[in-house]
Amino acid sequence: MIFNILAGFLSGLTASMGLGGGFVLMIFLTVFKTYNQIYSQAINLMFFIPIAIFSSIFHIKNKLIEVKPLIFFIIFGTIGVVFGFLMIYILPINILRKLFSLLLLFYGIKELFHKK
Repeated sequence: MIFNILAGFLSGLTASMGLGGGFVLMIFLTVFKTYNQIYSQAINLMFFIPIAIFSSIFHIKNKLIEVKPLIFFIIFGTIGVVFGFLMIYILPINILRKLFSLLLLFYGIKELFHKK
């Protein structure tokens, strides 16, 4: 139980700082809890919503983000999470694995060549 709480806390903490908490959660669920990848991705998507809310409130309080564009991201981010969660039940597992791999590859390459 303590290990689960610690993993959730670390995932939430790193996610709220934008450091890949979803990745931490995925590793925890697939390796230590032995959930399959699809179930882990569904949990990860649902985990995103409360972390995003908490992070947004924290960053608004510290004047680190603008509120006006935040509304756009909240609306479309929530739609994306729900859409992704539904795709888990619609698409076959082998296609989901390939799409997830492509997504990770795309963002990895993007981060590698990002100039900021």
